Amino acid sequence: MAIETELKLRLTPEHLAKLKRHALFKEHQLARATSQRLYNVYFDTPELNLHHSRMALRLRRKGQQWLQTLKGGGAIKAGLHQRNEWEVPVQGEALDFSAAVTAEWDELLPVAWREKLQPLFVTDFMRSTRVVEWQGAQIEVCMDQGQITGSGLLHEICELELELKAGEPQHLFSLALAILEIVPVEIEMVNKAEYGFRLLSGATEQPAKGVLPKLQPEQGLVVALQTALGACLLQWQRNWRGALVGVDGEFLHQVRVALRRMRVLLHLMQQLRDDETLGCFTAELADLSVLLGRVRDWDVFISETLQPVYPKPLQRDGAALLWAGCTTARNASHAELQAVAGDVQSLMLRFAQWMYSDYWQRLEMEERYVRDLAAHRLNKQTHHMALQLARSDSRDAFQLHELRIMAKKLRYIAEFFSAWFDDKHTAGFLHTLSEVQQELGSINDASIAYRLLDELALDVVAAHRVRDAVTVNMHEHFAALALVLKRYDKQKIFWRV
Repeated sequence: MAIETELKLRLTPEHLAKLKRHALFKEHQLARATSQRLYNVYFDTPELNLHHSRMALRLRRKGQQWLQTLKGGGAIKAGLHQRNEWEVPVQGEALDFSAAVTAEWDELLPVAWREKLQPLFVTDFMRSTRVVEWQGAQIEVCMDQGQITGSGLLHEICELELELKAGEPQHLFSLALAILEIVPVEIEMVNKAEYGFRLLSGATEQPAKGVLPKLQPEQGLVVALQTALGACLLQWQRNWRGALVGVDGEFLHQVRVALRRMRVLLHLMQQLRDDETLGCFTAELADLSVLLGRVRDWDVFISETLQPVYPKPLQRDGAALLWAGCTTARNASHAELQAVAGDVQSLMLRFAQWMYSDYWQRLEMEERYVRDLAAHRLNKQTHHMALQLARSDSRDAFQLHELRIMAKKLRYIAEFFSAWFDDKHTAGFLHTLSEVQQELGSINDASIAYRLLDELALDVVAAHRVRDAVTVNMHEHFAALALVLKRYDKQKIFWRV
């Protein structure tokens, strides 16, 4: 069994052709590139048992040789695909499960599954391969172009695979950053097999909510921070392409959630051991969050404020004019986002590279008793929120916006540290705090709606009707906020030690 560690990058055929001609690889390659057609047939049961078990079985024709390969397990960490791989040569285009060939596969592929295996889809592509020496590491660079076919459908392949042969994972990101200086590339989160299964099912890319892995107190703070940040980065990476396309606003929302959580964790790390890199990342993520916020503001205004009042851009009341103004403003903000797509890819790659840096070894020197640190941080954030509550005007949108930010920070920190406290009040505290955050968010959306209407400066009946609807909605959420704040005030703090 081998474990492969690779970074996948998506690009266009035109940019792939340019990259092949560029001197970058020629200057660093250890031997001349070789080209080969790779024809692969993927198998599974009718119930897709292997796919549901996160495994993939294929037959690959490589020149005159056939290889039977099983991939499984592993994970995606900071954009790197890491999977276990078992591979054996076979005689032809037929699976071979003889004991002499695959004795070690017995636990991996039950006999009941083997008897039902059938071909499902084919990947057929040309691969240009070379090994380069990059900053002391050896990296296999594969340039793949071709297609996936199945169920009468087709998906085009055009990607780079950077596989680590010797060296450290951060060298993969360093090489990817050098490539990004030459042609636009995107981190590819989906492997060829998964695209094949999507062809079969007709599935499309869906927004991915962040899932914080269950942290274990015995892990220690440093490992927990690295795990939590890795989960946030993965959520950002999985939703970024959808956010750029802009058809479904939930992708962008999930990116914003990921970045907010990352910024809270980075702030905590700055208290433990600050360095220049952390400060730069914090500033860049803040700038990106502002830009994403402008797009999100128009998305929310159109879907949750304008559409309920005027579902269609009718000519009456000046609704068509209002719709046109909103659509133009939304498209302009999204164009700003697309204009910085390359910079965002660079930030994503640099952040992923830093996730494998020696910063974490230095941070281990600051390891301390986590429960004490957690209680201190949570007490401090709760105190700040209590002070803001005491001095906030219950109808002042700006002050409530500040309170909303504090509620978010408290919730993210409480979620992160909850694993270190075994208390029956944890779930209730987090649920009620989430309700507070939701009501404050709705009030903030209403306040933003007023601002966007002012920016449009349209003196038409439709604009006034929408403004009136915003006012009614805001007053409803003011009343709801008062109730949830009372429930929050009664919550027992779960981190007392």
